[in-house]
Amino acid sequence: MSKKYNVAIIGYGWAATAHIAAINASSQAQVTAIWSSRKLDDAELSAKHGSPIRSYTDLGAMLRADDVHVVDITSYPNQHAAQFIEAAKNGKHIIVEKPLAIEWSEILAMKQAAETSGVKVCVCFECRYSSQFLSTKAVIEKGLVGKLHYGEIDYYHGIGPWYGQYRWNTKKELGGSALLTAGCHALDALLLCMDAEVEEVTSYSTQSSHPIFTAYEYPTTATTLIRFKGGAVGKCAAVVDCFQPYYFHTHLVGSEGSILDNKFHSMQLGGLNKAAWSELSMKMLDSGDVSDHPYQTQFQAFFDALDAGKDMPLTSFADAFASHRVIAAADLSAREKRAVKLSEIPVQ
Repeated sequence: MSKKYNVAIIGYGWAATAHIAAINASSQAQVTAIWSSRKLDDAELSAKHGSPIRSYTDLGAMLRADDVHVVDITSYPNQHAAQFIEAAKNGKHIIVEKPLAIEWSEILAMKQAAETSGVKVCVCFECRYSSQFLSTKAVIEKGLVGKLHYGEIDYYHGIGPWYGQYRWNTKKELGGSALLTAGCHALDALLLCMDAEVEEVTSYSTQSSHPIFTAYEYPTTATTLIRFKGGAVGKCAAVVDCFQPYYFHTHLVGSEGSILDNKFHSMQLGGLNKAAWSELSMKMLDSGDVSDHPYQTQFQAFFDALDAGKDMPLTSFADAFASHRVIAAADLSAREKRAVKLSEIPVQ
């Protein structure tokens, strides 16, 4: 039986290969077209990915094709906005890699395009669909740690020459900031867990003196403090200039207990050793490799949502827009060395 959603990929790099496998593994969709700035061989593509694929070098032609239902944007971040807007104008539902764009003005234009066209959007904040954060969120929602008043989620991942992204990530026009290029996953996860409206943001940035990281055109470490309405506070560090294993640090503190990475403590459960943590059996986010990211779970949820005519759960455009707005406030705070109220970042 043929699948109902034909997906066209924009860009054929590292992320695209992980996306293609996840899309083809879904119940309803398969990749049938790929646009690349370089000429690709259709027979080779089809053989590699196990289904007929047509390659394009004319992006407009691919976006106008009647047999394309969904467009998946995996190109460089500074290309996302124009490609997203054109896909929306052509009535294509959209999957788009993070960050949405580098400039806030571009993200506002993307928001308008999505709202005007009515297309459905899935943004690749796939960590929300990871075992770690599905489990963490479940513990919170069950009330085992009570009401959260403090949270810190931090992203440590040294992106140097040993990592493919380094080739272009050092450029400000492509990376933007430590938060935009990678730490956005941690900040997005913090907002997911705290589940409260942001009031004010203060961020500080710095950069390693090691020659590998001085090639970056923007500060490669940032720490961001967040004040939520209602009084809770949070912290997110984004560190892409470190020499250490990948680490997605999580510590959430509530009125009845705490969560620390894959461990928790709860006053709501009798019989626990109060001097020790209890362990949660979940797969940790322990790699920046896209092949380890839960794209298949996320994309299956997206195609299910399309079937139901609903917005994407957890990682809709609105969800990602809210997280990017906090990032925009944090980057403004770091540049101007002052606290920034979220209301300073326009929504249209």
